[in-house]
Amino acid sequence: MSVLTEIRRRFANVSPNVQGMLWMAVAGLIFASFMAIVRHVGTSMNPIQVAFMRYGLGMAFMLPFFLRVNLADLRSARFGLHAVRGILHAIGVMAWFYAMSRIPIAEVTALGFSAPVFATVGAALFLGEKVRARRIIAVVIGLVGAVVILRPGFVELDSGALAMLIAAPIFAIADLISKVLTRRETGPAVVAYLSVFVTLTIMGPALYVWRTPTAEEWVLMITTAGLATLGHLCMVQGVKVAEISAVQPVKFLQLFWAALIGFFAFSEIPGVWTWVGSAIIVGSVSYIAHREALARKQTKTKQAITEG
Repeated sequence: MSVLTEIRRRFANVSPNVQGMLWMAVAGLIFASFMAIVRHVGTSMNPIQVAFMRYGLGMAFMLPFFLRVNLADLRSARFGLHAVRGILHAIGVMAWFYAMSRIPIAEVTALGFSAPVFATVGAALFLGEKVRARRIIAVVIGLVGAVVILRPGFVELDSGALAMLIAAPIFAIADLISKVLTRRETGPAVVAYLSVFVTLTIMGPALYVWRTPTAEEWVLMITTAGLATLGHLCMVQGVKVAEISAVQPVKFLQLFWAALIGFFAFSEIPGVWTWVGSAIIVGSVSYIAHREALARKQTKTKQAITEG
């Protein structure tokens, strides 16, 4: 936590939107680094065991929250929804970790960016949000971007790419549930309970494929859990201090970090279709974020007029 405090101090005199963009850029670099470690460990250890260790060890970094939990917090927690979200997220995580062991980091990152597209569809179906024609077009374009990356019928689809296609909509549904949960519960509580339920869900499959990690693997997995937790905290801080429309494009720097790390660590060179498809997805999601920001401003303006 001291790292975050020091970064906040240095950002203090910067405008909120610039602060948010810097937080998001740092989060992207952390996530890309975390993915590189997962890719390295996943070549020798079963991806399901890697996923279990990441979340199991990650709970240690959430201890400060658990130590502050009181009876009122437990009473307000909707454990049924937490459990459903945890199970769904666990399935997505196992698919994601499998994809990480099969396809380049940049491709995993690019396909993962399609999750907000699925979330937009889910918000209309499950949360009753109005999705107008322009957003529907943006969603379709985003899905076209994923097709461009995969090019089914032109190249053989790797099982890792298929796993990522399964993971993206699952993560989107889990995010929609988290939106419902945060209406009554705090962000740290939602993150902490997610760690618990994901760990419990993956435990069975992980024990089935378990092998004793080496000392190096233990160190790498502890580092992974710490980086993942720190990355999420940076991302949440970025969204908290800045407008979503300002930080969303910066989020896609993660693709650049992923490609850079993939090249230097694993000699991975993303193909031209990966970049073309990524650009289409980035444009689509950025437009969706822009429309959401405009919708929120219009709502606030109407409320101000009504109250006035």
